[in-house]
Amino acid sequence: MKIVLASASERRQELLSRLVEEFEVIISNFDENKVVFKGNVKEYVENIALGKAIDVQKSIHEDAIIIAADTIVTLDNKILGKPKDGTEAFSMLKDLSERTHNVYSGIVLINTKTGKIIKDSLCTEVKFSKLKDEEIIKYIESKEPFDKAGAYGIQGKGGIFVEEIKGCYYNVVGLPLNKLKSMMDKIV
Repeated sequence: MKIVLASASERRQELLSRLVEEFEVIISNFDENKVVFKGNVKEYVENIALGKAIDVQKSIHEDAIIIAADTIVTLDNKILGKPKDGTEAFSMLKDLSERTHNVYSGIVLINTKTGKIIKDSLCTEVKFSKLKDEEIIKYIESKEPFDKAGAYGIQGKGGIFVEEIKGCYYNVVGLPLNKLKSMMDKIV
């Protein structure tokens, strides 16, 4: 059956290619602001991923498995999204310095033939070392933080800030492969 990834993320596309040989990318136009955070992070990321999957499902007119995901960073149960500017990126990274935060990915799979929907999420704990202001500024100048939740990418230059992780590395990148594999085994 055809596999469709509902994501513009090059990181997710690269990761999915490790699991599936062929897939199509259809970018979701789902407005994530429609999902209101009510304090339950797991529910929140799963609902955003579900919105993305349903949005893409509307444009598919053949049997397919749709894969959608959303990844967020939380600190003290507060969501750290993609920073709007350098000031916000600096503030986020300063807050993460010497602290442990959580990275959640919500994943939704829809089998358009059967109508079956599976949704799940995964949490990984990430601990940052102490960050100096100069290294935060240098990192922001690289422009890497601006399209990343929590203002960093573990797979890029931001990886040097990570002292320790507990859980799935690929979850922090944006697509937990082991979790996705087990979900795919259940959807067909």
